[in-house]
Formats: sequence, C-alpha cells, structure tokens
Amino acid sequence: MSSRARREVLSTNEDATTEGAGAEADAEARLVAPVVAGGVEEIEEAGLRPRSLHEFVGQAQLVEHLGIVLQAARQRQQPVDHLLFAGPPGLGKTSLAGIVAAEMGSGFRITSGPVLTRAGDLAALLTDLQDGDVLFIDEIHRLHRSVEEMLYSAMEDAKLDILIGKGPTARSIRLDLPKFTLVGATTRTGLVSGPLRDRFGFVGRLDLYEPADLRAIVERSARILHVQVDDEGATRISERARGTPRVANRLLRRVRDFAEVRGDGSINGATASEGLDLFGVDQLGLDKVDRAILMTLCDRFEGHPVGLTTLAQCVGEESDTIEDAYEPFLLQCGLIQRTARGRVPTLRAWSHVGLTPPSGLPVGGTSTLFNS
Repeated sequence: MSSRARREVLSTNEDATTEGAGAEADAEARLVAPVVAGGVEEIEEAGLRPRSLHEFVGQAQLVEHLGIVLQAARQRQQPVDHLLFAGPPGLGKTSLAGIVAAEMGSGFRITSGPVLTRAGDLAALLTDLQDGDVLFIDEIHRLHRSVEEMLYSAMEDAKLDILIGKGPTARSIRLDLPKFTLVGATTRTGLVSGPLRDRFGFVGRLDLYEPADLRAIVERSARILHVQVDDEGATRISERARGTPRVANRLLRRVRDFAEVRGDGSINGATASEGLDLFGVDQLGLDKVDRAILMTLCDRFEGHPVGLTTLAQCVGEESDTIEDAYEPFLLQCGLIQRTARGRVPTLRAWSHVGLTPPSGLPVGGTSTLFNS
C-alpha cells in the first residue's frame, strides 16, 4: 500500500470526538525550575545540547551501556532496540534521544505523550517514518490508553492494526511499518504501564549530577555562548544548580546577563556569587519559595509538624505545586521530613535559615507522640 493510500485510510479512521486540551496553566517560571520555559530559552537550550556520546558529560555508566548497544546495532546494520530513559526533568533525556539518532545516522522525530490524544495521531506519525528513523516520545507515561495499545504491535512486529468503519461493516487491516526505534522519556517510571515498559529493550535511569560534572557542563556551555568564565565562577554556578544541567545552563545565562550589565562581561567567582544572590538563588540552590517554606516551618510553627494544605496557604502556593515542584529537592537536601503528622524541618534547615531549634524538639527536628 502506498504512502498516499495509507494516509487516506488513516484519515477515514480518525475518531471524530476530541478530548479537551485541558492544558494546565503553568505557574510563573522559576529560575531553578528543571523544565524548559519555552520561547528563546528553548532555542538556546537546544543549541547547548551535546551531539554525540563523547560530548555528553556525566552519567558514565549509562553512557557506557548505551554506547555498547549503539555499536552492536551498527555492526549488525540494524535499527537499535527501543529505549526508555527515566529520571527527573532537565538531566538529558532529550539530548540522549538526539544522540541516538545522530550516532545511528537516522532521522529524528519528536513528539510528546499528551499531544497524541487519538490513535489516528500516532498512526499518521508512524506511517510517515522511514527505515531506521528514531521516534522520540517525551512524557511517555501520559499516553492515552488507546494510543499506548496501538504501540504494542508497532514496537514488537512493526505492524499497525487499523479498524475501518463502524458497526457491522467495520473491518480490520494490518499495515506494514518501517523498522524504527522508539525512544521514550519519563519523569515518573511508576506511571509507565508494565506491558509498555516490557517492550523496551533498554531502560536507562539518569541521576542527579555531581558538581564536578556540572562544572564541566557550565564550561562547555560558556564556550558555546562565547562567555568568559573562570574555574571559580563555573564552580559557584555548578554548586547552586541543584544537580541539574538545565538549571546550570539557565543560571549561566542569568549570570552572563548580570556580568554584561553590572561588570565587564566576564564571570569570576565573585561575579557569579553576586549575580546569583541578586536573582535569589542561595548557596544550596534554593529560591525565594524554598526559603519561605523553611521559614514557615522553623519560624512560624517553631518546628512542629505542619500539614500540606496549611503549609501551602502560608506560602501562597497550591498544595500540588508545593508537593511536586518544591518538596522533592528539599527532601533530597535533607532539609525537611515527611511524617504522618505533617512536614517538619531538620537540623540542617534550622542552620540554613540561621535559627536555633527550640530545646523541646529532639535532635532530628521532629516531634513524637511522647514529646509533642
């Protein structure tokens, strides 16, 4: 069947009903948020992406494993197995997908799970691929159920089952697909269904970066952006990047702006620290809302457990925003604890905000039924 005939078949099969866009309104972009804000920043971010495995900094074990998988596929002259990359946002999942296509010399198509709302959307995308192409689906855990089920036969057998018509006259046809590689990315591995996860030949987990790797990333990005930065300046930026390359690149751009307006355009340790302090990013990478959460727990409630709803109202944010956007990093840093009674600050949180915990609290900064 020709490509034109395929598109005609697919167009007759599209479901007339459409789901509401339902795009959640994003809060004001944070400087330390690991998501791409869009617009000019998205273009600049794309320009800083590594183009090959040799340029990719960090994730040494994952890069080694992926290199073996790609080299074996090249030696067999076959498309590489389907790949799934998991981990927090901003760590390089999209960059790795682009590297896979570049290393294999294949075409690269990008989409995301929330965009593919109908089976016909995915079918049109798959039938337009060429042999060996790499299809990247970001946030693959948010695929619609009907779209996900269509992926099963496409991933395993390179076949696409299409139902034409409705009722008694409906009939099913099977289309042959070109051999392709699906690369999925997810920030929530637990939400990827078992049948879909099992169809990936390689699953790689990306972890937060060490400061030394982030410093190398900052230095590389500075060369691309034609920014002069010394070792101390790159170190100051990497220390406040929350272990995330995307945040490091964003902080570099803001410090560059500060250096061009308030200095001579070059970045040293003092310039980086002064610029980041001006933009409200402290030594741990916390921003204004992060510190407001800690002050609420330590100062207003004096270290006693605080419920999520109460904490959100005191800070002026939604409960979901607190839980999804702010708490994870505070937990990773050991600044707060989640208990059955609520959120409590740790001794490190008291030290960070410059306060002394009350003598009635235990060493861990938590209360129990016997000392509350």
